[in-house]
Amino acid sequence: MQISATVFLAIVIVVRLRRITHARSRVDEAFTVFTAVTFGVLIAATSWGHAILQLVGVAVDATH
Repeated sequence: MQISATVFLAIVIVVRLRRITHARSRVDEAFTVFTAVTFGVLIAATSWGHAILQLVGVAVDATH
């Protein structure tokens, strides 16, 4: 069974964000941001990424 980097990063992000919020170090916050940005870059080229982009575009058009 293979697991893609995108799925792995999604799982890491969900686990990190579901933790109880305590005072976090800058390194911890930076790692979370880096992981989320990397996930965004990886998902942008997929069909899911294009669907999300279109959905966000529709939401932006609806608010203007």
